[in-house]
Amino acid sequence: MVDQNKIREAVRLLLEGIGEDPAREGLKETPDRIARMYGEIFSGTDADGREPLSRVFSVDSSEMVLERDIVFYSMCEHHMLPFFGRAHVAYIPNGRVVGLSKLARTVEIYARRLQLQERMTGQIADAVMEHLAPKGVMVMLEAEHMCMTMRGIKKPGSRTVSIAVRGAFAENEKLQDRFFQLLNGGRP
Repeated sequence: MVDQNKIREAVRLLLEGIGEDPAREGLKETPDRIARMYGEIFSGTDADGREPLSRVFSVDSSEMVLERDIVFYSMCEHHMLPFFGRAHVAYIPNGRVVGLSKLARTVEIYARRLQLQERMTGQIADAVMEHLAPKGVMVMLEAEHMCMTMRGIKKPGSRTVSIAVRGAFAENEKLQDRFFQLLNGGRP
């Protein structure tokens, strides 16, 4: 749970630390604004990313389901700067599917915490495997990291891609190829 009082005090100290006056007109409300913002940005910290996947529906199909271009925003745990991009989540049903919005909700919960992109990719894949028990899962995240674009190496536009494969996707290269074909605009 986000402790807004501690965040307010930390922001005041940070402002002083960079040579600002927390009492000046433009900064008076900044600690409170940031405390509220952090409450939103880190709302996934105490949430269970698997919970949205708990309501499933029975199906006879075992054809690939792909939810692509799920926009997410997260915070890098190394620099506490944003990284943002798109998640693509595919699975092969094994008698059960979940509402498509639930995949996006799962991505959102894992994104709303201090995070590493690689860990987040695996967390999403593991949550889908655990709750849907599909034949396989493949998750790909593409993200731009502000710690690389506005500081350090300063390479705006560079994207990091992370992939997690489980089950049939790990065992079948043709399924992986199909996943990439669909992401690149290929026909189903």
